[in-house]
Amino acid sequence: MLRGPAGAWAVLGPLLWGCGLALLQGGMLYPRESRSRERKELNGLWSFRADFSDNRRQGFEQQWYRAPLRESGPTLDMPVPSSFNDVGQDGQLRSFVGWVWYEREITLPQRWTEDLGMRVVLRIGSAHYYAIVWVNGVHVAEHEGGHLPFEADISKLVQSGPLSSCRITIAINNTLSPHTLPPGTILYKTAPSMYPKGYFVQNIKFDFFNYAGLHRTVLLYTTPTTYIDDITVTTDMDQDIGLVNYQIVVQGSDHFQLDVRLLDEEGKVVAKGTGAQGLLQVPSAHLWWPYLMHEHPAYLYSLEVKLTAQTAVGPVSDFYTLPVGIRTVAITERQFLINGKPFYFQGVNKHEDADIRGKGFDWPLLVKDFNLLRWLGANAFRTSHYPYAEEVLQLCDRYGIVVIDESPGVGIVSVESFSNVSLQHHLEVMEEMIRRDKNHPAVVMWSLANEPASFLKPAGYYFKTLIAHTKALDPSRPVTFVTSTSYEADLGAPYVDVICVNSYYSWYHDYGHMEVIQLQLATQFENWHKAYQKPMIQSEYGADTIAGFHEDPPLMFSEEYQKGLLEQYHAVLDQKRKEYVVGELIWNFADFMTNQSPLRMIGNRKGIFTRQRQPKSAAFLLRERYWKLANETRYHRSAVKSQCVGNSLFTV
Repeated sequence: MLRGPAGAWAVLGPLLWGCGLALLQGGMLYPRESRSRERKELNGLWSFRADFSDNRRQGFEQQWYRAPLRESGPTLDMPVPSSFNDVGQDGQLRSFVGWVWYEREITLPQRWTEDLGMRVVLRIGSAHYYAIVWVNGVHVAEHEGGHLPFEADISKLVQSGPLSSCRITIAINNTLSPHTLPPGTILYKTAPSMYPKGYFVQNIKFDFFNYAGLHRTVLLYTTPTTYIDDITVTTDMDQDIGLVNYQIVVQGSDHFQLDVRLLDEEGKVVAKGTGAQGLLQVPSAHLWWPYLMHEHPAYLYSLEVKLTAQTAVGPVSDFYTLPVGIRTVAITERQFLINGKPFYFQGVNKHEDADIRGKGFDWPLLVKDFNLLRWLGANAFRTSHYPYAEEVLQLCDRYGIVVIDESPGVGIVSVESFSNVSLQHHLEVMEEMIRRDKNHPAVVMWSLANEPASFLKPAGYYFKTLIAHTKALDPSRPVTFVTSTSYEADLGAPYVDVICVNSYYSWYHDYGHMEVIQLQLATQFENWHKAYQKPMIQSEYGADTIAGFHEDPPLMFSEEYQKGLLEQYHAVLDQKRKEYVVGELIWNFADFMTNQSPLRMIGNRKGIFTRQRQPKSAAFLLRERYWKLANETRYHRSAVKSQCVGNSLFTV
């Protein structure tokens, strides 16, 4: 018999996410191999061409997708995944705005083309910004937005007769408008004495380079024609009983059976269920804890789903395994709680950015970044300012790194970008983002935007609507956006659950005067909390620093100035974290590329690591602080000890 919270959850749990996450139509499960599924990655060299014609539409006018790209002109070799901007030596390509064309010819396994009981799906992990896809010259998909995956079922095209190869063509346009996320504008410069005819530039209001291309893995995967389309999991606790509520969506047949097993890390079955939805109870459950919050952080169970269906061609089975972390998230006026314990975000903001590859996904770089995060003693980061690759979140689940998952709502600064057209697109982006990331235990909060002009009159309705929609989609997580607007003018702040504030005292104003930081920062916190009585996070703070520049007394851009500025912030944070400040995220983890400007010396230099992931002085300061914070908290001590024993990487 269910008692107390467990009984309530058995009734209310399905209703909560049945009214929320079930609103999402269509699944976006990460492609995993199983007894019924295969995957074929298409990473490597693709044929590439940028359309330098005046109107950027020659490729459509000449229908480049109808024949191999090489037949319509010269092509370049382009690695995928990567941004196209920094791979070559052509300055025009680096700053190119318009349509670029990718093509890859592949050979398919014979069974994929002959087995009519198999689906073949093309999945593009990220194409920035607008993409159109053809297979063998046939249009199969279009997608707007550069940071989330999209798919096309191409079974009929590859199973239509004898076929030894398959040609995939992807056209991508990186042009931004006031209604895209992120927004931008095209500015035509018409002075004949200064600019050639038709000259234009892309203007953006965000401070990172608008890298473009196929940034993440392109792959093919298979499923049976009756298949597991989506799985939604939410978790709770009743004393020491873990509660795993699941909902499964099946496509292809209405006549099927579902068997569900939950396995622990040793492979032992701890709970079983049947049917498309249900509640699994796990006695003496191992919780998913953040890094340094428990001696065994990031515990993951495996939810094994088996589908059996009767079809016209006989019985069909499909198998899918989903990692599951049992944890809870809650907030009070002064605390952020994970598993009922106060959690303090001690972490960083990041970018998907590196030399040569731009925003292209790279496993060695990712593993290096996570080793540095753990070396720092960081337990969290924000996906500034867009959703990161799925593999990033998988490692966060695995290592216990808490994530504030942010949409690409950065640079929303004009009235036009708060229009109903923009709002509708933003709503759709949140649906795609939650559909992809909803099952990650590491994701504890959704961030809808970064530094919008939330003082503009339309911002109130915009964020009220957007936040309500996000909460309807996922009632299990708090929602925020990151502001740099003053507390008395921000029209979106009343609707968020956690106040996240960016401030750069003694950097963008009062240059060089670190003595005013503590007064200004303390005033910032007190004003916001008095107005809203909500927990707060210092979501950005920092200073540009050129590695190797030294000045004493400290001067701007020196390593000493960055370190001194951080120390001034920390003095106030140490006071306010005892009250209502629940986190601090340094800007930035590493230096990153931006547009060229007199204010940027080959990119933004606010990283505590260089772009090549080498530490500046501030990295050692932050490491000392984060490990000290971990040691100060009672329930951190055993976790810290376990990380230090016999492992020089984590020695404090």
